[in-house]
Amino acid sequence: MITAKEDVRKMLHQIPDDASYEDIQYHIYVQEKIRHGLKDIEEGHVLDQEEVERRMSKWLGK
Repeated sequence: MITAKEDVRKMLHQIPDDASYEDIQYHIYVQEKIRHGLKDIEEGHVLDQEEVERRMSKWLGK
């Protein structure tokens, strides 16, 4: 399993050399959100389409 430090090191090699601190933070943030979402999928913490539509209809007034 790859460590967070190794993952960030790999990411740093892929972004431009002129990336700002803000750019780097954003890449780390997005990478973590994707990882979290994939973990949720693996653990079955997802909603089916019907449930999403039901919940959204409350917000959208449908």
